[in-house]
Amino acid sequence: MLLESRGDRVFNVMIYIILSLVAVIVLYPLLFVLSASFSDPQTVLRGEMLLWPKGVNLNSYAKIFQNQDILTGYSNTLLYTSIGTLINLVMTVLGAYPLSRKDFVGKNAIMALFVFTMFFGGGLIPTYLLIKDLGMLNTFWVMVIPNAVSIWNIIIMRTFFQQSIPYELQEAATIDGCSNIQILTRIILPLSMPIIAVMILFYAVGHWNAFFNALLYFSDKDKFPLQLILREILIQGQTNDMVKMSTESAIKQQREVEGIKYAVLVVANIPVLILYPFLQRYFVKGVMIGAIKG
Repeated sequence: MLLESRGDRVFNVMIYIILSLVAVIVLYPLLFVLSASFSDPQTVLRGEMLLWPKGVNLNSYAKIFQNQDILTGYSNTLLYTSIGTLINLVMTVLGAYPLSRKDFVGKNAIMALFVFTMFFGGGLIPTYLLIKDLGMLNTFWVMVIPNAVSIWNIIIMRTFFQQSIPYELQEAATIDGCSNIQILTRIILPLSMPIIAVMILFYAVGHWNAFFNALLYFSDKDKFPLQLILREILIQGQTNDMVKMSTESAIKQQREVEGIKYAVLVVANIPVLILYPFLQRYFVKGVMIGAIKG
């Protein structure tokens, strides 16, 4: 066992101190929002609440779950995220697997075309006109088809297939009579859970936070995702439907609006916070293998 020198111990202590400070800086806003959502809005407005909840109050959450727009946006986002992530994953695997094969003729030319699209695009107006001509305006598919695959994620997954799964294993399966589809489904995918978990997390978070496409292409409010509803609440201040304007004073209305904003932020992030622990054990391994090697 190697003994640490005094300089090494001092260095390690400094690293722990710096990382602890970074953790506090990162976690404090999250804890503040969570505590504020459970606190009396008046204590938050006065600046009396610093970290722990004061005057526990669940009225904000009650108003959120009574608001039909938020519930509709929540269900829409869950649908867009689940179907969209499934399409993303299938498209990424089907793009990455052929490009990882040594015997795939023309893969370099195809990869060059893929990479070209990462740097050059048609722009916002041509994209809108294309979506309109395809008849996808104000439809479910406009949230999942235009961003069906990420070239960067194809590159990461292709690198994982090349570096982490021996090509000799694929050759042995071919000799045994397996087709390319059988090799992919029976050998490649079962051995690729780390990178699949990373792709699920990347795509799911992207869909969950997406609002720009909905802002451009949706005109019916009943199709709005949750993030667009939150935009109306947090930026445009449209909370009147959750606050009784005719019977409450202006000061009390302001307090309730403040509580609703914090509670909405917490509710909107719960699914992502629940998803991450299940994928965390694969996350670092998948990113490191897919991004560094090759």
